[in-house]
Amino acid sequence: MKLAPFAVTLSIGLLLVLPANAQESKPADAAVSTAPVANPVSSTVKQQLTRFSKNMVAAAEAMPAEKYNFKPTPEMNTFAHLTMHITQANLNLCSKISGTAAPEAAKLTETDAKDKLVAALKASFDFCATALAGVDDSKLSDPMTLFGSFPSSRAGALIALSDGFSDHYGAQAIYLRLSGILPPTAKPKQ
Repeated sequence: MKLAPFAVTLSIGLLLVLPANAQESKPADAAVSTAPVANPVSSTVKQQLTRFSKNMVAAAEAMPAEKYNFKPTPEMNTFAHLTMHITQANLNLCSKISGTAAPEAAKLTETDAKDKLVAALKASFDFCATALAGVDDSKLSDPMTLFGSFPSSRAGALIALSDGFSDHYGAQAIYLRLSGILPPTAKPKQ
């Protein structure tokens, strides 16, 4: 099968232009460092905390109050329950990872008002930011028990927290999309 000279030229041109455009779209201050990263595990989770707290709180705020009882199928949890679960997971995991007692959270139920659930979610992310501020990678191998009976390590707890951010935001995004709402990360940049 022969390609027309125009198609070959176009293909080569695209191969040369696309990588150049990708490089040009990076901000000037986004240079990649080759220096070793101090505390790579805990530093990465702290960076994720910053990004996911913004997006997950925005997702909770984007869902209308009257849709907090929405569940995609009868077997699934409501959006309110998901918000409550994220709050509890944040408090429990950040407490375990840091060795800091979680604040006494108000007893949440999935019938609570949106404002109460969003406030508790915000407070859980604030607690995580404070609790994880002093965490580094020096004790990653320390043993601990997660979720009542699962043996783990501090590294395992950090990974569980990180996995939870992705899993929970993904669930929020699905609930929002099924409700006709774009998730925060799908909205066009302003």
